[in-house]
This record gives sequence, structure tokens and C-alpha cells, in this order.
Amino acid sequence: MTQETRIPAKRLVRIDGALGEGGGQILRTALALAALKGIPVTVHSIRAGRRKPGLQAQHLTAVTTLQEICRASVEGAHIGSTELTFSPGPIRAGEYRCAVGTAGSTALVLQAILCPLALAEGPSRVTLGGGTHVPWSPPIDYIAAVLLPALEMAGVEARVRLVRWGLYPRGGGEVVVEVKGGAQLRPITLVRATGAPRIRGLSMVSRLTRDVADRQRERALARLEAQGLSADIEVAEVEAADAGSFLFLTADRGGVPAGFSALGERGKLAERVADEAVDDLLAYVQSGAACDPHLADQLSLLMAAAPGTSRLTTACLSRHLLSALAVCQQALGCSYQLSGPEGTPGSVTVEGVGLGTGHRAQGTGTKAQGTGHRGQGTGDGTESREPRASAPTSHEP
Repeated sequence: MTQETRIPAKRLVRIDGALGEGGGQILRTALALAALKGIPVTVHSIRAGRRKPGLQAQHLTAVTTLQEICRASVEGAHIGSTELTFSPGPIRAGEYRCAVGTAGSTALVLQAILCPLALAEGPSRVTLGGGTHVPWSPPIDYIAAVLLPALEMAGVEARVRLVRWGLYPRGGGEVVVEVKGGAQLRPITLVRATGAPRIRGLSMVSRLTRDVADRQRERALARLEAQGLSADIEVAEVEAADAGSFLFLTADRGGVPAGFSALGERGKLAERVADEAVDDLLAYVQSGAACDPHLADQLSLLMAAAPGTSRLTTACLSRHLLSALAVCQQALGCSYQLSGPEGTPGSVTVEGVGLGTGHRAQGTGTKAQGTGHRGQGTGDGTESREPRASAPTSHEP
């Protein structure tokens, strides 16, 4: 159970958790930035507009795990809390274990802790239990195939291994993440996507007949072929606690891959699962952008923390991206510029503040156990071009 300690108001940064898209990403971004910068932060109105407002299991697991990593003092860390104050100490490399409980997303917990551990002075190993392929979060396949290669361009080295699949509603999955530490952050430039995409994929079923996965695969191949695109899509039958299906596609145009996925559910045709993933992939290809929308918002934190100017183009300037950038500006004082209106292809330029190893890190190889909380989880032609965009909009701190 989390010990709550009175936090001094000195240098406290207050962030509105209802900002922009108003979800858990605001909290996770604020926590990671607080750890990186070494500043206390209060997030209020957490998930205020959601059906179940306040902290849920996966959010609380992110809080308690990061609390262990940097020996933070915390107020308001309990299920349903709509205000949390987090005051971090030095980031400690080490071995950590945490369990979200049921199908709470392991990938979303990872969003809060990955960058802080990358700036620790030594390697870390984190074992995460919970949902690995669940609604409203990136699947672990996306983390491995898309996010981590992009982070490596920014100086962050990590790898993830899927030990056990975890589907909705019971979860029970497990992933192991190894983070090298000692990262020297570099600015990111992901502007142009060149050449025809090389498309690969995985069509999976658990506790369903194989023909469901075959139908997902066949529909995806037919849709792509109609657009003059070919793909290599594998079919897999896996063991998980719950029945389900999943399709994951990557499109590699010679830079960082883009990723797109869809999950099956009761009453949802296999063909519809395929259509959801293919629709997003085709929108990305047609945009000419270098990044899929999910990658853009997940890179915003590193763009703000790295030294110098980072720039990327994305298939969609999503509300998640705009919310993350606003939090980065509040916490770090960085400035950013957008080219294009929300919901359309566009570009993002961020002037980073230059955080690095030693700025917040302490020790190497410190062993520790994350504090898990069990509970209900909550349940992306050969011509080189950039997306068309309107006049840039500047956001100064």
C-alpha cells in the first residue's frame, strides 16, 4: 500500500488532468516528466470526463511503480482519486515487478516508466503483469516493432519480450522489458516516408477456431491488393485466459515502421477486425507522413526532453498528441510548433530542453520491487513527400 507523505508546495507544477483528451495519458506524461526533471507535480481533475473518473488500476500501478523507481513521496494514490501529487527523488536503475491486475494495460504502465529508466545510470529489468492486447491501448507488438525502434533513434535502448498473452477481461499476461540506461538523448527527425511500404502482419486467435484468424488475414490481403499493395501476414493460435482475436500490421517505408491493429470481440465479424486495421494503414500511406498518429504522441515526451530541435510528420495531429505537448510545455518550459489543424496530417516541431543521464539518475543496479495494485483494468508509391498543412501555429511557454 502506498505511503502518503505531505508534499511541500515549493516549485510545484499543477497540471489539469481534464486538459485536451482528458485521459490517463495526461497523468502518465506528467509523472514521467516529473521524474525526469526532478520536480513535484500535482495533477487534478484526473480523467474527470470519463465514465469512471479518477485513478483506475493501471493508472495506480504506473504511480506506484514510478514511485518505487525514484523513491517519490505521493499524495492521493488510491482508486478513484481525482487529484495526485507526486514528488520524485533520484531515478534508480534496478529490477522491478508490477502487476496491474486483470486486463489493465501493461503498455500504458510502460509509458510512464520507460523514459525515466532510460536516463538511469545503469540497466533495468521490469516484469509487467496484466493485459498485453486490450482495448484503448497499444498492443505489446506495437511497442516492440514500432515504438522501441523509434526511441533508439533518440538514444533510448530497450527491448521487450512477450512471455504470456493477456486479453480482456481477465488479462493474466506478462511482458519483460529490459532498458539499457545511460541514455544520451538526441533530437528526432522523422519527416519523410519514401518508397512503397513493406507490409507485414500477424493474425491471431485464442480459444477460437483458426478460421477466424484466416478470415482476418484473407480480408486484409484482399483490401491491400485492391490498392496495389502486397503483404506477408502470419497466422497464429495462442494460449491466453480468454477467447479473442487480433490483427496487427506494420508498414515499413525505409525509416521507422508504422503500426496498426484491431481487436475482435463478441459479435464482431473477422472481416470488420481486418477493415479497422487496414483503414488506418491506408490513411497513413496516403498521408505521406513519416509517423503514424500513435507514434507521434508517444514521442512527444522525448522530443521535449532531448536537446535541440526535433521534428516529425504524422498522419494525424491527434488530440492525444496535442494534449501531451501541452503537458510537456507546462512541466519543462519547452516550445513547440504545429503545422496543420487537429485531426489532419501535419508536422510537429519541438525545441527540447536537453535533459540527460546524470541529470536525475542515481546508482546502478539497485534492486527493488514495484508496488502493484490488483483491481479492474480499464479497458497505426515511391514518391517522397510531406503532408499538406496549413500555416504553423507556435506555442511558447
